[in-house]
Amino acid sequence: MFGEYRPNRGYDEYFSAPDQPRSTLRPLLSSLGQLGLDELNRNHAAAGVLLRRLGATFRLNDSGRQGSERILPFDPLPRLIGSADWQRLEAGLFQRLEAIDLFLADVYGPQKILNDGVIPRQDVESSQGWRPQLQGFQPPLGRWCHISGLDLVRDGQGTWRVLEDNLRCPSGVAYFLENRRVMKRMFPSLFAGRTVQPIDDYPSHLLQTLRELAPWTDTPKVVLLTPGVFNSAYFEHSYLAQQMGIQLVEGRDLICQDDRVWMRSTAGPEAVDVIYRRIDDDFLDPAVFRSDSMLGVRGLMAAYRAGRVAIANAPGTGVADDKLIYAYLPEMVRYYLGEDPIIENVPTYLCSREDDRAYVLAHLSELVVKAVAEAGGYGMLIGPHASSEEIAEFAVKIQADPRNYVAQPTLELSTVPSLSEGELFPCHVDLRPYVLRGRGAWVSPGGLTRVALRRGSLVVNSSQGGGCKDTWIVSEQPC
Repeated sequence: MFGEYRPNRGYDEYFSAPDQPRSTLRPLLSSLGQLGLDELNRNHAAAGVLLRRLGATFRLNDSGRQGSERILPFDPLPRLIGSADWQRLEAGLFQRLEAIDLFLADVYGPQKILNDGVIPRQDVESSQGWRPQLQGFQPPLGRWCHISGLDLVRDGQGTWRVLEDNLRCPSGVAYFLENRRVMKRMFPSLFAGRTVQPIDDYPSHLLQTLRELAPWTDTPKVVLLTPGVFNSAYFEHSYLAQQMGIQLVEGRDLICQDDRVWMRSTAGPEAVDVIYRRIDDDFLDPAVFRSDSMLGVRGLMAAYRAGRVAIANAPGTGVADDKLIYAYLPEMVRYYLGEDPIIENVPTYLCSREDDRAYVLAHLSELVVKAVAEAGGYGMLIGPHASSEEIAEFAVKIQADPRNYVAQPTLELSTVPSLSEGELFPCHVDLRPYVLRGRGAWVSPGGLTRVALRRGSLVVNSSQGGGCKDTWIVSEQPC
């Protein structure tokens, strides 16, 4: 089945060299071989039909149109991570988020890290995620980041690194859960004889985390606030609300009176204690942020400040997933925890620094350049794949607004065999584990593996043609 498969130059997670599978992957390769490529392709097509029937779609906002519904492309060859490797990643994720929470409490409080010059004040206060309205505020339990999705990659040597921090409204968990459901249904033989850590209990962990944010009551009322059906992640919003057994609401379903939030219902107003918001800060409350917002609830921030409602994630967390602030995460870990980072960053050049900017402009054809507030693969230049016109255009953008851009080396991301045009092909992947933090902390076993299904592409985002894989945490350690 893998006779024609040729790994790329970098780190392939199935093969150490052509025709040399990694020892602990051999049982899986044997199961795949018994299945055969033709059957794999047939079941793969059936899995796409199943996902569409389940409604596991996302909305692609096409130019000039309201957007079209598509299934997130699903690849049936699972990604395996050994339990020992996973334990180290867990520890690194917990460490990083503890430092981020301390940073947020500090910059919206005494600002010691700014006063000590560890991070330049202008880099924080010029961030699009900075919310001065939150200064002096303490969220419930002292937690700012309750639901986080950090993007991890393996470089060409197989070393794990953090690529990005997603701390506002991280998406993708519904696809992570549905991938496993589809794999069990369409490819049950691949699970035979091996123990894969279960992931089905994510919704119960999420609900418990949200309930813990309302210590003032034993029976908190939790709702999920969505922008509505035209949002690209609406399937996920409705899916998670259904899985947790909570109400899915829009801003028009809520009202604020006497510093409380109430949900309209046929039985009369019901008090709301916790809001899992899936809308950006700017749209939460027209009395505080964007006055033209039709998505939020007027008076919500007053109720939040009064300690009568919890919001997950806390408004203001976006300053910590600014791609410029990302570059300071190792310093945050050392400053607040007195420890070295367990998982390192990708080396990052800040175009706001004169020396870094000069280097970036001289090496644009070799680097990946990112706009600090963009997501979904937008606002990027991948130098080795860019035309001379695109490189020249980005040079002008960087010189016009240096604060808005960072650059990183073009990593040779690890690859995993994937079905591309009916054949097995090495495709680049990343990993987004989901970390929940209420009174305690919990991380999903594995996470959403996103895969660049376009051959040779490094971009895994669904909006740019990427897909996803099931991720297995297994007792054996891949070598």
